[in-house]
Amino acid sequence: MASLLKASSNVFLSEKLPFLSRSKTRQGVVPKKVTFRSAPVTLSLSTSTGTIEHDPISNSPDIAIPIMVNGCAGKMGKSVIQAADSAGLHVVPVSFDAEKNSGQTVELCGKKILVHGPSDRERILASVFQEYPNLIVVDYTVPAAVNDNAELYGKVGVPFVMGTTGGDRDQLYKTVEESKVYAVISPQMGKQVVAFLAAMEIMAEQFPGAFSGYSLQVMESHQAGKLDTSGTAKAIISCFQKLGVSFDMDQIQMIRDPKQQVEMVGVPEEHLSGHAFHLYHLTSPDQTVSFEFQHNVCGRSIYAEGTVDAVLFLAKKVKLKADKRIYNMIDVLREGNMR
Repeated sequence: MASLLKASSNVFLSEKLPFLSRSKTRQGVVPKKVTFRSAPVTLSLSTSTGTIEHDPISNSPDIAIPIMVNGCAGKMGKSVIQAADSAGLHVVPVSFDAEKNSGQTVELCGKKILVHGPSDRERILASVFQEYPNLIVVDYTVPAAVNDNAELYGKVGVPFVMGTTGGDRDQLYKTVEESKVYAVISPQMGKQVVAFLAAMEIMAEQFPGAFSGYSLQVMESHQAGKLDTSGTAKAIISCFQKLGVSFDMDQIQMIRDPKQQVEMVGVPEEHLSGHAFHLYHLTSPDQTVSFEFQHNVCGRSIYAEGTVDAVLFLAKKVKLKADKRIYNMIDVLREGNMR
């Protein structure tokens, strides 16, 4: 934990970090020359997309695992298909998506995947599950479909990985628990980010009040299409609150303007449509001690690769006839490297 959460106690005067001055934080002002990259950081989780590469697993028994990627027309769905294909999994040529995409064919990695709308989903899924008894469903659809989809998977009895955020989460867990199916459910599929979150939770649990009196400034930047506040940022802030920091969620600085993201945050232009930059800055009451935590994600490969690991994890649980229950990415991490 010490190596993961190693933080600097160097003195950073507020005038050296103008974007973190309290007056400007209240007004939501972000100065022109500040970037996530140039600010001193001691913890950074950065990744970028490109060609998703994995070691060949042609001799692995997992190569025959069939997966059905629902939401394959979306950016995350496509990223998962690329990661799964690279890992040697078999992507079945069927997918569910919104009615507007029904009838479309998504061509990716040399595969043609027929997209079906919401109607007649149960019959189609049951047929696919009968053809592929070892099927694992991956869900990257939309928040509005989360609960109905989970109910469908439970009714058919197919194991699934749910990476879609939103929906009624309490109802989601209730539905899956009652259906007694294998599932991995996590709104954050990036294993490294999950590990960081877990370490923060351990620190908060074991050292409550360690940062009492410290002030906190939080800035998060995501693609313009993300209208809500980052759930990861909220989880990290919750840990800081347990550590004694007073901070309201509405104080989070959300950056969604592409121009600001390039000029002030330092997001590469090619990743404006898909990124997650987070910065947490803590300052002591007398302004003599400063801690910073930063994790920057460009693209979607970190989530796609984590999803593939979740699929391999779940397939293993099914094969070993383990408990049919809801697992999460912490469980996947504890299992170790799946590939």
